[in-house]
Amino acid sequence: MTDEPSGRVRRARVVFSGHLGDVVTVRSSLEDPDPAVRGSALGAASRIGILAPADLARGLRDSDPDVRTRACRIAAAHPGELGESHTALVERLDDTDHVAEVACFACGERTDLNDTGTRRLIEIANTHGDPLVREAAVAAIGSLAGLGVLDRHGLTAAGCDAVIAGGSDIAPVRRRAAVAAAAFEGPTVDQLLDRLVTDRDQQVRQIAEDLRAIESPVAWMDRPRPGSGDAPGRG
Repeated sequence: MTDEPSGRVRRARVVFSGHLGDVVTVRSSLEDPDPAVRGSALGAASRIGILAPADLARGLRDSDPDVRTRACRIAAAHPGELGESHTALVERLDDTDHVAEVACFACGERTDLNDTGTRRLIEIANTHGDPLVREAAVAAIGSLAGLGVLDRHGLTAAGCDAVIAGGSDIAPVRRRAAVAAAAFEGPTVDQLLDRLVTDRDQQVRQIAEDLRAIESPVAWMDRPRPGSGDAPGRG
């Protein structure tokens, strides 16, 4: 017999501690042997404002993929500079597919994403084998374009090319590409939207139509509409 509380009890304890501001319990739980406790401790530390860059970096490099995923989500909303955890977040872009998907999202939320991470996102959008990861990368590129990150790194053209390529991918990626196209301008973007308004996927068509209407409402009202008989597609 042992008096050591179970992982479930320790996890509940750290969750409550995060709401009560119990810094000692939260900090000690960041190195708990149970990954579920470590993940909850990361969330609790973030909630009460004691999560240091080193703590986040350790979570991003945790041996457990669920903890790494949790750390990516926290990095997306973490206030201020990521410091030493910045490199660890970019490393997650090359993690297992699910972690990489969330890492793409997190990178897309960071106005301070560095050149290395931005370039890697563009590569992922173009080449990753998992469509969910490509989809997340295309969405992140659109977000970073809107935040001015692509322009700061001189990667607007490369990011735009990746979004345009996404417009020829499977339907979910095409939808993301249609949305991301709003952050770019130029003849190639116009050509992409012109093509997507006749896409076989109904949601892709609708997004492209809405963007076209916003950009040039009068001209768009006078433009021939795609045939209403097009059936929604799956890819």
